[in-house]
Amino acid sequence: MAKQPMLKFVKIDRDMPEKRAAEDRKEDFNEIYAEFAQAKAEEQASRCSQCGVPYCQSHCPLHNNIPDWLRLTATGRLEEAYATSQATNTFPEICGRICPQDRLCEGNCVIEQSGHGTVTIGAVEKYITDTAWENGWVKPFTPLQERGESVGIIGAGPGGLAAADMLRRAGVQVTIYDRYDRAGGLLTYGIPGFKLEKDVVMRRNQLLADSGVTFVMNCNVGEDISFEDIRGKHDAVIIATGVYKSRDLSMPGSGAAGIVKAIDFLTASNKRSFGDTVPEFESGELNAEGKKVVVIGGGDTAMDCVRTSIREGATSVKCLYRRDRANMPGSQRETQNAEEEGVIFEWLSAPKGFVDSDGTVTGVMVQKMRLGAADATGRQAPEVIEGADYVEEADLVIKALGFEPEDLPTLWGQPELPVTRWGTVKAEFKSGATDLPGVYAVGDIVRGASLVVWAIKDGRDCAEAILERFDAKAAVAAE
Repeated sequence: MAKQPMLKFVKIDRDMPEKRAAEDRKEDFNEIYAEFAQAKAEEQASRCSQCGVPYCQSHCPLHNNIPDWLRLTATGRLEEAYATSQATNTFPEICGRICPQDRLCEGNCVIEQSGHGTVTIGAVEKYITDTAWENGWVKPFTPLQERGESVGIIGAGPGGLAAADMLRRAGVQVTIYDRYDRAGGLLTYGIPGFKLEKDVVMRRNQLLADSGVTFVMNCNVGEDISFEDIRGKHDAVIIATGVYKSRDLSMPGSGAAGIVKAIDFLTASNKRSFGDTVPEFESGELNAEGKKVVVIGGGDTAMDCVRTSIREGATSVKCLYRRDRANMPGSQRETQNAEEEGVIFEWLSAPKGFVDSDGTVTGVMVQKMRLGAADATGRQAPEVIEGADYVEEADLVIKALGFEPEDLPTLWGQPELPVTRWGTVKAEFKSGATDLPGVYAVGDIVRGASLVVWAIKDGRDCAEAILERFDAKAAVAAE
């Protein structure tokens, strides 16, 4: 009887790839987790219980076939594991690095619920695809047949890139327009290298270019080219701009120098990692070196800012969040990493204004909070504790309060582009179709600020809908 390769969770404990020591990793922007060795990846994959109803798969937005590629990994069939993983996910090595697995697949693992510790799904997913790249299994693709239809995609973030990948594999002519000089969106300029090293994103961009996707970079729609021109060039258009407008604070002193937006701070740091010259960094405006830094916010962007500030040489880094640790929206894993690196969290603390000297910020006026009655969602609302205010010294304040959509109808001169009261584009669920003929929208510009994995799903679903429309149109023409 063949030896059972799976169900070893009762004998083998959960184990993560080795994490670099905090004192070591905070000196650079390299990823903090080592790669699994083959034996360790096989061992950890073998802990999977291969349950009949795989909750890991059903709670993954892409419904990745996780049990199958874990089994393939456990038995050393890595090339097949990669093919299985890639079948449902355009960027598995990226999701393996940055997905909040603790809230998705791993958080719903059956053996986690039984107290044995979840399978390390994200680390194995990363290992599979990194191994595929190292062994040359990931190659530029050539469609079986070229098609005459073309699609223009506005935005080179994960949603746009995922749609481009699927459309190009089907033979569609694809052009991506993006305002930045490099593709990837927030994968490139929003997420620091210690979570996602930039060569991981760049090699995916190059793969798409080598497979026939055309990139038009440094292109601002509404300035360098009109939306109508793009519609005129293509049989369909996908809006995949993401949401880049930072939420702001309107309170006393908020106009002082030294109070900056998270996206500006992170973009400057990531551009530096590419070797670019960034005047705002060189001048100190977007540089934390030698400064007392206060970051306002509790999401993953705030975690990126505090950990970047540590690496830039801040003398102290504090994070203000108006609720407690249990109610923090960001990843608990990232919070722990930040604490290990020296970040101090001030829970139940919210800004009420800023102190400045000659127009330059010197501190944040902080009001202490407590959690009161639950709101309609069941979440406790923070309430101010009267008389507990204090001033937190700061030379640099970073606002990491989330993102909102830009006013696309105005920016693009398209008043008929349907938007919600929140400014997101109105589009059909799944297909991404809008009320404008041939115009689709995917990702955060439809959902609001969300996860990379949801943008990938939206891009793939939209590409499938567009291909169905093209095929139906071709069938009618043939008749």
